[in-house]
Amino acid sequence: MHTVTTERPGAPVLELLSRSDSAGIATLTMNRPDKFNALSVELLDALLGAFQAIGEDRSTRVVILAGAGKAFCTGHDLKQMRADPGEEAVRALFRRCADVMLAIVRIPQPVIAKVQGVATAAGCQLVASCDLAVAAEGARFAVSGVNLGLFCSTPMVALSRNLPRKRAMEMLLTGEFVDAATAERWGLLNRVVPSDRLDAAVGELAASVAAKSPAAVALGKRLFYKQLEAGIEAAYELASETMACNMRTRDAQDGIDAFLAKRPMPEWTGA
Repeated sequence: MHTVTTERPGAPVLELLSRSDSAGIATLTMNRPDKFNALSVELLDALLGAFQAIGEDRSTRVVILAGAGKAFCTGHDLKQMRADPGEEAVRALFRRCADVMLAIVRIPQPVIAKVQGVATAAGCQLVASCDLAVAAEGARFAVSGVNLGLFCSTPMVALSRNLPRKRAMEMLLTGEFVDAATAERWGLLNRVVPSDRLDAAVGELAASVAAKSPAAVALGKRLFYKQLEAGIEAAYELASETMACNMRTRDAQDGIDAFLAKRPMPEWTGA
């Protein structure tokens, strides 16, 4: 692990975001446990830089996004927001937040949210923006800005692309918490596990994805989000072109040949 940034110039060195790597899996851990990993401007900058760097790193095949301490992330740092309430500062903050969410979607590696405690507002948005999400049984989720007179408009973008419309609207309009089992049933999570199984369950899922061809995974992830925004005819056009591109990769050719010859799958090259 290494220091990514500090809270403010002149402050004691603080790991706002740490990274550890093992077997092609990068784990990013938000590290403001005393603030429940609230998204300060500095933490958003660190997340954006980390995701952009990982996107260029061919040795990384999967990313795990975690939060230190009792909570995953409680959204934006409200104290920092109120300290500079000017229109331009607020606009810049939400643009930067959107940049982080889009970076998660745009990098070729799948991103898995590892959730404990609460994930609220922009923290819930982070979970919804990740490609996969696993939570401990005690985790809870809310887009609670409406309780403060601030509708969670930007979290709504990711949330409404994960949940059925009426479930998303229920969360947005009430600001009430839903438990992990409900979040899984509604489509926000892939799996819910006992707290003492969270690390293992996320590790197993990450390892399963990391074992696949990175070329196929990158092509598939890019297509997945692109076709969702297209009409069905355009989606099939995009999918057909992606399949054709995928078939031309060395990984696909070697994998098909191995299957036909009943040989073990090859070592993926990513090409």
